[in-house]
Amino acid sequence: MRARHLLLLSLAVALALPGCARTPRKLVATQPVQSAPMAQPQVITAPVAAAPAAVPVAVPVMPEPEVAYTLDAGDKLRVVVFGQEGLSNSYAVDASGHITMPLIGAVQARERTTEGLSRAIAEKLKNGYIREPHVAVEIDAYRPFFILGEVTAPGQYPYVANMTAETAVAIAGGFTPRADKRKITLTRTVDGLPYRGPAPLTFPLRPGDTIVVPERWF
Repeated sequence: MRARHLLLLSLAVALALPGCARTPRKLVATQPVQSAPMAQPQVITAPVAAAPAAVPVAVPVMPEPEVAYTLDAGDKLRVVVFGQEGLSNSYAVDASGHITMPLIGAVQARERTTEGLSRAIAEKLKNGYIREPHVAVEIDAYRPFFILGEVTAPGQYPYVANMTAETAVAIAGGFTPRADKRKITLTRTVDGLPYRGPAPLTFPLRPGDTIVVPERWF
């Protein structure tokens, strides 16, 4: 009986030893799985349509007003020669563009400023009349302007400071029913040469200008 128990115990130990002697499983280190990079969103910009090129509009070039006012026929001047009351007087620029004074006779005023005319008079007075003349010239009245065409009362009118073509139309009694109220035709002398061309009603006038209000066709 005892021998039988020993035999069974020996068999149980023999069966248990192979399980204990089993080689432990090795742990295998694995590389972390790298996730694929996220695709960056593509920003698609629509091409900006270029602005259409501006179409040049033909605008008539008007003569620029002179820096200084120049005299011409029709201007009325006050000439003062200091200390010489016989020479100081009012003079009108005649059709030839001159004024006529005692002692020195005709002096050209056309295309000269008041300062330029003062110097010209002084130079003539120095020539055997006055040793050191002091001369001043002022404008008493500007030469008139002229308005023709489709206005109520066309004709010649005194110039008003800072007037425009629209002001001139008002002075001439306004438009006739057949007038083209969008523009006028201006005639002006610039640097001794006549200029003629269209101008808006807001265009500033100068003494001696001639404006024509055209007739409308529709």
